[in-house]
Amino acid sequence: MKKRIIYYSDELNDDFSTPDINTKPLGEDFRFIRGSLIWRACSFLLYYIAAIPLVFIINKAVYGLKINNRKALKKVSGGFFLYGNHTQYFTDATCQALLCFPKRAYIIAGADAFSIKGLRCIVQLLGAIALPDTIKGMKGFVRAINKRIDQNAAVAIYPEAHIWPYYTGIRPFGAASFQYPAKKGVPVFAYTITYRKRLIKLLPPAITIYVSDPIYPDMSKSLKERKTELRNKAYDFMCSMAEKNQLEHIRYIKVRDKD
Repeated sequence: MKKRIIYYSDELNDDFSTPDINTKPLGEDFRFIRGSLIWRACSFLLYYIAAIPLVFIINKAVYGLKINNRKALKKVSGGFFLYGNHTQYFTDATCQALLCFPKRAYIIAGADAFSIKGLRCIVQLLGAIALPDTIKGMKGFVRAINKRIDQNAAVAIYPEAHIWPYYTGIRPFGAASFQYPAKKGVPVFAYTITYRKRLIKLLPPAITIYVSDPIYPDMSKSLKERKTELRNKAYDFMCSMAEKNQLEHIRYIKVRDKD
């Protein structure tokens, strides 16, 4: 079978996700935190009773998911942040729940995830924290992240921002998203999604996730130094684990190298 090729020009901004969603702004009145008893009860039941079993079955049966070094996450009893490479739709949106179980995990998601008609409420109940599109929204967004960490939960972030399906490298990313653990003084775990061959060719490539040991910010350093150091350690780990990919399902070629 001929391998699919994708040409790109900008590792930071090119986006190869395919869903055709009419993105809608969140608006000034978007509620990043909902604290009613009914909301919390519905969120708990939907997450633990409905979502977790389904997520486990699909990731195992369809993607042959394996997790390496999951035990490292048990070394931290409080809240922490997860940073991974962005190469999948379903697994990227759900793997943090399996990585952290039974700890509750949240994920930072773009406005697209909240723009699907009738699903905004469900997405939020399942633990998506919306990226804000206003200055006022940024304050609510930061409060939501801090609250989840204070509740000893995990917050997952994809610093590459855009999905590149089945990409086997690690794209460059900045240190901006590492300001949250750097300010809170909580650990970071990096993880890399890699791909391996399947015996059944009709199934998509199998996925193995490699998880780092906890990476702690050095609180004796400045905020800028802390977030840069966290970023560098996470990036280095992700790059080293990316070398464990066993196949290239889609080949990515930079435009200048096309010829």
